[in-house]
Amino acid sequence: MLDALLSPRSIAVIGASRSPHTIGYQILHNLLQHGYAGAVYPVNPTAEAIHSIRAYPSVVDIPAPVDLAVIVVPKQHVLAVAEQCGEKGVRGLVTISAGFREIGGAGAERERQLMEIVRRYEMRLVGPNCMGVLNTAPGLSMNATFAPTMPPPGPVSFMSQSGAMGVTILDYAAEYGIGISQFVSVGNKPDVSGNDLIEYWADDERTRVMLMYVENFGNPRRFTTLAREITRRKPIIVVKSGRSTAGIRAASSHTGALAGTDVATDALFAQSGVIRVDTVEELFDLAMAFSHQPIPRGNRVAIVTNAGGPGIIIADACEAHGLAVPDLAEGTRATLGAHFPEEASLTNPVDMIASATPQGYRVAVEAVLADSNVDAVIAAFVPPLGVRQEDVAEAIVSVATAQTEKPVLAVLMGREGLPQGLAELNAAGIPGYRFPESAVRALAALYRHRRWLERQPGQVRTWAADRKRVEEILQRAQRQDREKLSESETMQVLEAYGIPVAPYQVARSAAEVEHAANAMGYPVVLKVLSSRIVHKSDVGGVLVGIRDAEGARDGFRQLTQEVPVRAGIDAAEVEGVLVQKMMGGGKETIIGMHSDPAFGPLLMFGLGGIYVEALRDVVFRVQPVSDVDAREMVQCIRGIRLLQGIRGEPPSDVATIAEVIQRVSQLVGEHPAIRELDINPWVAFSDGGIAVDGRISVRPAR
Repeated sequence: MLDALLSPRSIAVIGASRSPHTIGYQILHNLLQHGYAGAVYPVNPTAEAIHSIRAYPSVVDIPAPVDLAVIVVPKQHVLAVAEQCGEKGVRGLVTISAGFREIGGAGAERERQLMEIVRRYEMRLVGPNCMGVLNTAPGLSMNATFAPTMPPPGPVSFMSQSGAMGVTILDYAAEYGIGISQFVSVGNKPDVSGNDLIEYWADDERTRVMLMYVENFGNPRRFTTLAREITRRKPIIVVKSGRSTAGIRAASSHTGALAGTDVATDALFAQSGVIRVDTVEELFDLAMAFSHQPIPRGNRVAIVTNAGGPGIIIADACEAHGLAVPDLAEGTRATLGAHFPEEASLTNPVDMIASATPQGYRVAVEAVLADSNVDAVIAAFVPPLGVRQEDVAEAIVSVATAQTEKPVLAVLMGREGLPQGLAELNAAGIPGYRFPESAVRALAALYRHRRWLERQPGQVRTWAADRKRVEEILQRAQRQDREKLSESETMQVLEAYGIPVAPYQVARSAAEVEHAANAMGYPVVLKVLSSRIVHKSDVGGVLVGIRDAEGARDGFRQLTQEVPVRAGIDAAEVEGVLVQKMMGGGKETIIGMHSDPAFGPLLMFGLGGIYVEALRDVVFRVQPVSDVDAREMVQCIRGIRLLQGIRGEPPSDVATIAEVIQRVSQLVGEHPAIRELDINPWVAFSDGGIAVDGRISVRPAR
């Protein structure tokens, strides 16, 4: 439990100072100024009193119990102070001091020693290198941060991995009128992390929505497990910084080359129901909507405005974000027609024209809310002469707060009276925005959350497999210090997990090639076998459409004599030729896996073939992949229409594709020695499919 950190009955500020320009002064000042309800004990060995409160030389000298210690001393004194806190029986530490793992070297060692003390005394630690914690709960009112502002109380709990961003976030919350329940700046998070906080806030009655600013995940797989369950009760909205496009430089497979440093995060969020945003501004746009508005039952939006331009912008933005702008019911149009001039447009968007009054907004918003074709309303106002923003805001509030089933969002444009109008809306829990696109983004996020709530959890399926055979193949490669399996070994691994592969045979002479081809039946495909050649097609190492014995013999010569020259390897490094039955028709797709150092195996699906890296039409998910995850992977690629059948073509068997994705998920989960895997292409037919080419790389033996 984190009660000692977030709901302490007493706080010691160790490093409290009389100097107004110090963090030790500011934290003590914030606790007192904002009315912390518990006991506060300044600790400073050179001061008798601070802020007219008796100070103590050390925490052990305090005559009463201490729940929480806020440590604001130079880094070289932190360990001794933490030891004293443990001896005193303090249950929670918030270490503001910097100079730990973030500086590396001695700092990392200092943090390790700090954690030894924390564990020995069974304390919980926020920080080091953080800005503190905050809880606005009535009867507590704790601001144990050095932020200059105290946000209003409300239903939002916030975690920030950056102290500087934390200060900005609290400023934004105060400016936008977004009520904060609890705020935690986690700093280096060797102990208390985002995972601990979302688990704690899931059971906190005052927290309705969780916001996070994250730079990295300490334990992303645990986050996935927690978030999948928590987001079905409370939304989690995240700004994750570090959208790098550098990728993984050493990746040899198509999957590895496509698995940039950020796709794992997107995959994790997609599987967990977490809503990702790109900016802090967007984070607050969504927070305003999620804080007080109901989740819409559908995606049908009614737009009410007094100007055509904003209505068009909102309608276009709705379509771009997957929201519909439906026709209004005949009864709704009749109601509107009785109140507005004939120049007004009473379709959707409803344009009441510039003469619209606050009473007009009251009538129009009430009418569209009552329409059974409408799930949500966006009301936009551009101030003409003689009509005040705050009066229109009051009219919108009066209607929106009279019902609790459909979300209402407002857009107030123009500068005159804007702060007052937005304040009126926010005070009533109606999100108010300056720009139309912001309102649409927020409403679209509410609808996405509805879809997540309706999404089936799914099951992680397993099948009978020859695990022993796969283990033997992988261990043999490791003993031989090979990074990659041969293609025939790859095919055997796939077959062991019930994944169909095109008929194949390894040949090491022209005669063997001819014999294998005759046995399979022409046409066949010939592929060079060499652990030194990664992408065979790049060096002419794949010959398709071999139709007779002469072509088979000549193909063997090309692959064993000419291809090594083009690849820059010795002919002796060619291990033979793979003879494979040529499969006609079907759609080429790719199914793969790349092992991320933090997230573990990432499963990938997309359109395949030699252009996969150019098209980049792929989707990732974190292993293990459920049946619902696998179906979504197939449906989410941009080229899904190619698999659904176009211009009279039969649809591909997407159910089999989803099953193969799950079989690969099982394979890589049961064999962590597999570092990367490609099935490219998986040829999808109208009934079933088949693996034509494959590649597996192996981790070195430990």
